[in-house]
Order: sequence, then structure tokens, then C-alpha cells
Amino acid sequence: MIRWGISAGTHDAAITVMRDNGIVFASHSERFSGVKNDAHLNDALVAEALAIGKPDEVHWYENPILKATRKIYAGQDNVWLSPKKYLAQYNIDAPVTWGYHHDSHFAAGYYTRPFDDCATLVIDAIGEWTTTSIWKNERKVWSAQYPASLGLFYSAFTSRIGLQPNCDEYILMGMSAYGNPHRFYNEIKDICMSGVNLHRGVNWWRPELTEADYFDVAATVQKIYELYFSSLLDKTKELTKANNLVLMGGCALNCLANRLIPDYFREHWIMPNPGDAGSSLGAILAHTKTRCHFYGPYLGHHIEGEYPVDAALKELHRAGIVGIANGKAEFGPRALGNRSLLADPRGQKMKDAVNVIKQRQEFRPFAPVIRKKDAHEYFDVDPTFQSPYMQHVVKCKTPGEYPAIVHKDGTSRVQTVTRSMNVGLYDLLTKWKEDTGCPMLLNTSLNIKDMPIVNTKEDGQDFEEKYNVTVL
Repeated sequence: MIRWGISAGTHDAAITVMRDNGIVFASHSERFSGVKNDAHLNDALVAEALAIGKPDEVHWYENPILKATRKIYAGQDNVWLSPKKYLAQYNIDAPVTWGYHHDSHFAAGYYTRPFDDCATLVIDAIGEWTTTSIWKNERKVWSAQYPASLGLFYSAFTSRIGLQPNCDEYILMGMSAYGNPHRFYNEIKDICMSGVNLHRGVNWWRPELTEADYFDVAATVQKIYELYFSSLLDKTKELTKANNLVLMGGCALNCLANRLIPDYFREHWIMPNPGDAGSSLGAILAHTKTRCHFYGPYLGHHIEGEYPVDAALKELHRAGIVGIANGKAEFGPRALGNRSLLADPRGQKMKDAVNVIKQRQEFRPFAPVIRKKDAHEYFDVDPTFQSPYMQHVVKCKTPGEYPAIVHKDGTSRVQTVTRSMNVGLYDLLTKWKEDTGCPMLLNTSLNIKDMPIVNTKEDGQDFEEKYNVTVL
């Protein structure tokens, strides 16, 4: 049995292919089209999925009828999308079923979880009508409805400071370390609490603001988000009495706020693609209601060949930076070694150089990748700490030694690696430490600002030619 799960039509379209109960392919549409956060499928993505076999069933990630009612209520355009007609454009004629937006988020996390009894908290901008939901095992016990939405609040202020909503929220999060969270606190909190429909944005608020003010806005928005996130964690604990948490929805990518989870739950799981693209997997699992072992995020387009450990090490010694485009592409927003730009983290000049290559704002932080067994020696974590998908922000013990991967507030968004997860990346880190004494590398996605991550071998060659960085 071959099942396809599809999310498309709004933003960040994706396809997941499952054969029986195993995931055999999953990828974002943007990686094939070259359009960042592409809302629609494309022929190249569909062709790669079809190479596995024609689908016996197709599962759509949300309910188009309920979504249409909300869009009518909100006064939006392009109200109706028929999944069957939409898929017919790509010559997909298998039977199509659909579920519900938050059910797909829930299922993508719950049915891939590494523990048993748990609560699930889903927070996003909006699905059909639901914006937040809490589940005890498979039963929904609470939800919030549009227009009340923590995700819409965060996106509205992302737009207010000149960034792209549903795309640049992570930039606002990075900016927050540089601002004063008290300057606009009362005003912004009142907006968050007012019940105003933030779907239309808040560009009416303080039109006199300049770019110099935006860092204070970002700091305040992050502070208020964390305040409400804490209250949702508390409510989830109270309603479910669970010790373990699954966190899903686009807001689960707020790795700065995720540091609060251990205050409420013993263990937690965030599937590495918790947003709408990940709901392509969730659409299938919400239908089958079957536990699925999640072996890792490397599920996309495959570039053949062994991981270039020795060649990458040589280039790091020579230039301090190297691109890797090898193996299966990551399913999710983070590059985790197979479509990465790796660099020596020991100098501020290298951070500046990588920001120039990627055409990013200079204040943006970079993440370190380190072997799991080494993480506790260099970051303020215990020896059991693991963060294989860059979902946690922690303090660096010696920030002066690794300025390229430490943010303004002294934190780093760490990726930990075990040999079983990515043997090539692990061996590269091992040899790099043996040669230099440095246990980590700067790891950022192999792309430039506002462009998707490199997908194919040809994409990697193009990146090398355009930006003068060796890509292996």
C-alpha cells in the first residue's frame, strides 16, 4: 500500500510518501521549484514521488469546506480549493480523503513520539478555525478558535517590523536578544489580549516607528509569546496530568521559548518538521492512526556518494568553510549536515564572512553542531542532553572561544550528533576535533537569504559557482 500525504495551497507545500507503515520519501515543494515557502506542488516534486510508485490513497492535510467558511468569515479571497481538482493538475487521480488541520499537526507528532503516555500541544497561526489545541493521548481536551491566536500575534508583529509573515518569524526571534522587552510591553500585551483580529496585521500600530525601534518590538513580542506559551504549558499539564509532551505546529520552531518545556514536563518530542509541511506526514497518520517509527529527517532528494569527510576536512583547514550536498535532503526547515554550510566557529570574522555569503543581516546567529557526547563539556547542559534537530537554545560555557556560534545573549541553538544518526557528519566532527582541538562546527543551511536550501547536485554546483564556496 502506497499512501501520499499532501499539504498545499497556503504556504510551504510538501509531499510525504509512505509504503505500508514506513516513510520512504518526504520533501518540501520549494526545494524543487526554487520558490521559498512555495504554496503549491510542482511537476518535479510529483515526479520524484511517483518514481516510488503510484499512490493507492492520497490524504489532504485539512478540511477545505471548514477552511472556506473561515475564509468567507474573514473576508478573504480564493475561498475554495478542491483537493481532487487541484491534484488532477498533476495527474494524480487516486482516491482523496481529508481530515483536519490540527489533527494532522497532532498526528505527525503523536504517532512518531519516542515515549508512550503523553500530552500533545499544537500551536500555530490558524488551520480551519482552530488555532491551539491540547490532547491527552488521542483525545482532544481543549482548543482555542480564530481569531484568538498566539501564532497570528507573532506573525502580525513579524510583518510590523518589515519582515515576511509565515517565513521570517525566526528573524524576529533572533532580533529579540538585542532589544529592550519592557519599552512597548504594556501596549503590545494589550493588543495580544484585546481580541482584535490580528490576521490583518498591526501595521496601524505606532506608524512612527523606525528600524532602530524594531529590536525593542522583537524583544517584547518574544517576551509576551513566552508568557502565553508558559500559560499553555501549565494548562496542558493541568488538563492531562501527563509527564511527557509532544509539541507541534509552526510555533514549535520557536527554539528560544522551547527552553521552558522542562519546567513542566519530564520529556518532550518535537517532530523536526512541526509546521504545515510536516502535516503531509500527519495527514496520513491521522487517517491510519498507527504508530510510525521516525528514523530521522533525511527523507528527501538523494545525492549519491559517500559523505565527503576527508575532502571537507581538507577544505575546512584551507578556507575555514565548506558546503556539503550529500545523501538524502533533510525534511524540515533546518539543514542538519546533508545540505549544510559548515565553518570554523572560533572567529568572529568567520561569522561575518558566512553572513556575507548568505546575504543575511549581521545580527543573525548561527548554530553549532557537536557530537552528543561532547555537548555537556561546552554548553550548560547535562550529559544526557540531546538536540538532534536544533530545537533548543542553551548557554555556551566559553562564548569567547566560539564567537561565531554564540548569540548576543550567550546562547546557542545546538545540534547534537550521534554516529547512528549521521555517520559522515559524526566522523567529520571527530577528525576536526582530533586535528584542531575544536569540538564543533558552525552549521547553517546551504542557501542564501530568501532562497530554498540546495536540493540537487546541480543546485550545489550552482551555489559553488555563484558564491565561491566549495560544495562537496
